[in-house]
Amino acid sequence: MLTKGKPLGKVVLGVLVFSIIIRTLVTYLIILLVFRFMGKREIGELSVMDLVVFIMLAEIAVFLIENPDEAIWKAIVPMAVLLAIQIGSAWISLKNQRFRNWFDGKPSIIIKHGKVDEKEMRRQRYNFNDLLLQLREHGIQQVGDVAYAILEPSGKLSVFERKDDGSSDYAVVLIADGEVQYSGLQTIRKNKQWLVNEVRKQGFHSFEEISLCTINDQGEVQIDQNNEFQ
Repeated sequence: MLTKGKPLGKVVLGVLVFSIIIRTLVTYLIILLVFRFMGKREIGELSVMDLVVFIMLAEIAVFLIENPDEAIWKAIVPMAVLLAIQIGSAWISLKNQRFRNWFDGKPSIIIKHGKVDEKEMRRQRYNFNDLLLQLREHGIQQVGDVAYAILEPSGKLSVFERKDDGSSDYAVVLIADGEVQYSGLQTIRKNKQWLVNEVRKQGFHSFEEISLCTINDQGEVQIDQNNEFQ
């Protein structure tokens, strides 16, 4: 049997190819949409939740493309759910630091003033081979040359070398999004009342007025006002 001069098999093949093309385009657009809502991040800085979403999207994409007989909505619905989860979690992370710390994790100080914190390394299941490897990637051979080494939630090691006077460019975060960072205060061995006094010296009356407050090795406190461009 012929259809418009073509064998039926070729027509079916053409429909199948067209269906695969449409499904591939739909998959591409949805995954692109998820990436756009994730914001501008490097691949190495993706959170655990981001990676879970990517893996699930990849599995759904394979299902959508390789099963042209299945209804396309069976893949679009779970993709839309993942997109909603991604948008919702990103919004909550932006508003709630505890949620952000729980899902993304917090940075850990591995080296401080040339001294390795073995307890923190064990807690992060981070061994000396990994530490030395990442130090060498920064061109550092001796642990004593490091002022601070911070293991980021992404697994990347941020390294700040010691200057000739023993100081570094590393700044400890004391306030983020209007909330006191008690781990930062513990690092510099100060309390909340000391921070209140420092904030008041710079004309601020509450922590909520501050988006970011840091202190460097020289004891200089830098404050960025919340919503100062509005």
